[in-house]
Amino acid sequence: MDLNTHDDEIALGERLEELIGVGKALSSEKNFDRLFEIILSAAQRLTHADGGTLYRVCDGQLRFEILRTNSLGLAMGGTTGVAIPFDTIPLYDPSGRPNSRTVVACSVLQRRTINMDDVYAAADFDCSGTREIDGKTGYRSQSFLTVPMENHEGEIIGVLQLINATDGATGAVRTFSRLEQRLVESLASQAAIALTNRNLIDQLEHLFESFVGMLNAALDEKSPYTGAHCQRVPVLTMMLAEAASNAASGPLASFHMSDQDRHELKIAGLLHDCGKITTPVHIVDKATKLETIMDRIHLVHARFEIVKRDAELTLWRGLSEASRSEPDGSAQARFHAFLEALEADRAFLERCNAGTEFMAKEDQERVRQIAGRYQWRIGDERRPLLSDEEVRNLTVSRGTLTPEERAIINGHIVSTIHMLEAMDWPRHLRNVPEYAGGHHERMDGRGYPKGLTREQMSVQARIVAIADIFEALTAKDRPYKRGKTLTEALTILGQMKLDGHIDPDLFDVFLRERVYERYAQAHLDADQIEKVDPASIPGCPPDLFP
Repeated sequence: MDLNTHDDEIALGERLEELIGVGKALSSEKNFDRLFEIILSAAQRLTHADGGTLYRVCDGQLRFEILRTNSLGLAMGGTTGVAIPFDTIPLYDPSGRPNSRTVVACSVLQRRTINMDDVYAAADFDCSGTREIDGKTGYRSQSFLTVPMENHEGEIIGVLQLINATDGATGAVRTFSRLEQRLVESLASQAAIALTNRNLIDQLEHLFESFVGMLNAALDEKSPYTGAHCQRVPVLTMMLAEAASNAASGPLASFHMSDQDRHELKIAGLLHDCGKITTPVHIVDKATKLETIMDRIHLVHARFEIVKRDAELTLWRGLSEASRSEPDGSAQARFHAFLEALEADRAFLERCNAGTEFMAKEDQERVRQIAGRYQWRIGDERRPLLSDEEVRNLTVSRGTLTPEERAIINGHIVSTIHMLEAMDWPRHLRNVPEYAGGHHERMDGRGYPKGLTREQMSVQARIVAIADIFEALTAKDRPYKRGKTLTEALTILGQMKLDGHIDPDLFDVFLRERVYERYAQAHLDADQIEKVDPASIPGCPPDLFP
């Protein structure tokens, strides 16, 4: 194109504006499919090309990414969802020779632009594929402009091929001008840099997610149920977040998430318990009240056997002395009664060793009485059946942890917050510490570690809190309890809403959108899943289901 007229100067200005605008769009777009479309569409507009194809270099092959032909109404690849049915194009043949007979491969291998007036007249290239496609579609491919996409590191990452430049006035096919070639070369360079940068960013994000996965794998090696918990909580978190984001009315109608918001929340869900890497495993996985590195109930059983042995020795010693102070058989009767009481107390302590949601005061007192009722002997030393520390463990009223052990467990959230706040987060992940660190806070301000109220917490942090609780209630792999059924878990969660523990609006969404059902189908056992009557759940508003 020669710039001999005022109209030509205006056209050039418009094309330069187009090129500048494309550069801005390329720098802000994150989706690869949309990037491909921006690049190809801009190249077609700059050159008035009827068609075009963008290829990427992948493992020695050129892979079709996007294909467009305006006059045929043909659009494949990119965001269309229509797969391109053509095979990849090899850069080298099976013997390792360069594939210089194919235009796009030659452009990549020789790192040069190829501008052809008429592809059918090009003797240097094998255009049989183009002829075959034209034969099937009735199209006539003529002028070709093939431009390699070289990034700032000197790497050819793809190739842009435009077909049939057209005259704006007549629509006739013409040759791509030298100016158009220079413009497309500039666009291809910008596009290559944008795609490379986007790929580097994706690789860094994949690296970070791999690091998160590695941390959770380490947790899984240390405590399998903790690792599984860290995988399931983000799943449930995202289910509830999507349901809240889709709310068209009510208190959460203004809550919406972008793809970036979703990614940030998912990372927070994956890392919400990362501080447990610092928690001693014998506390994290404490299945019974007497467990440390082993279940000490076996030591208690051994002491009972010693007490039983001593009682037998006393009986036979008395019989051997032929005592006549009481009727025959009375000693044996007392001995058998003693053994029955001994076995009953042993079985009782066995039951007490298992964690329960509530231990009655009278059961706690019976443990203390048993501790003082029997003594066992090592040499000449007599000791009570249970030590003070064992009594403290066996009389824990809820679960298996003593107050000191529970404080250590609770400390994991402090470790989580410290670990996450110590990281230099990029802007799009800067809220991860807050989202992950709030799942033990309560809406009434009585949670830990910061005692935050509902108003001081983000919606996302409140979502993670509900997901964490529901997963813990229904988890079937915990060593110290069975997984609760849906009705049992929702009943507890509903009571937590009434007690000011969890966010009431999110709980209503959890019920109304039946988030629990979708989660249950994927992660609960069949015997945990039953038909839930929402009206029977505490805290369920009467008008929640129209």
